[in-house]
Amino acid sequence: MKIFITGASGYIGGSVAAELIARGDSVSGLARSEASAAALEERGITPVIGTLDDTQVLAQAARAADVTFNTANAGHREAAEAMVNALAGTGKGFVHTSGSSIVGTRARGEFVAAIFDEDTPYTPTPQRAARVAIDNMVRAAPGVRAIVIAPSLIYGLGHGANPHSIQVPWLIALARKAGVAKHIGSGENRWANVHIDDLVRLYLAAADKAPGGSFYFAENGENSMREMCEAISRMLGQGGRTQSMTVDEAAAEWGEGPANDTMGSNSRVRAKRARAELGWKPRERSLIEEIERGCYATKPPTT
Repeated sequence: MKIFITGASGYIGGSVAAELIARGDSVSGLARSEASAAALEERGITPVIGTLDDTQVLAQAARAADVTFNTANAGHREAAEAMVNALAGTGKGFVHTSGSSIVGTRARGEFVAAIFDEDTPYTPTPQRAARVAIDNMVRAAPGVRAIVIAPSLIYGLGHGANPHSIQVPWLIALARKAGVAKHIGSGENRWANVHIDDLVRLYLAAADKAPGGSFYFAENGENSMREMCEAISRMLGQGGRTQSMTVDEAAAEWGEGPANDTMGSNSRVRAKRARAELGWKPRERSLIEEIERGCYATKPPTT
């Protein structure tokens, strides 16, 4: 098949592209610069020069493909709209990336009991309302086999130009700098999580056989931020010791939005439909195992 990917040089998109190429598909990807284009070419991806603001470029590339994966920016409505509008009436596949933070609860590092699957009603926080509106717009696109995937916290070594995700590398970098692993508040806030390789298999299964309008969470269990920090502490030889910090201290490290909506929030989801409808079966090692004995121990992020 002919595939077009936004975010092909990123963590999710690059990993999806690598698997598609390995199975024999022809992949093109959006490239914002000559350097990005060169990096894509090195990996067998045909570069399409442009940005998410170049709606005509996006529309043309999507129409030329059999399936489009939008993995670049879940909050860029104009880009998603341009592509699904270009595909209207074609019946072609469009896989859009959201995130489980759409059901997240700002909790300043404390535990919240609520758990969500794909059928659980919810009201997004004001910070996530626009993203949910984009998800709904994509799923309702007429004449498009449009699918939304909402990954939880992603971990593991990616297979594109950018091999690392965000949250775990951030926690590792802070632990190295401070000499102790740090979490917000008690660190009992919990996030569902999923290995990048399991997530890639879900993207491909959705592209191959999911019906239009589908929505899938992606997770294989959950952990508290404190558990993640304890594992990082053990991995770094800090004895499992952790330390609490305030939201303001975390915001100084990562920014106000990430501190509140990711590192201090709860996002507890279950991928019920992905398992039942697509036969998706996560099989990679758990997050704690990956931190202590996997890529974070053997090939640690450099930042």
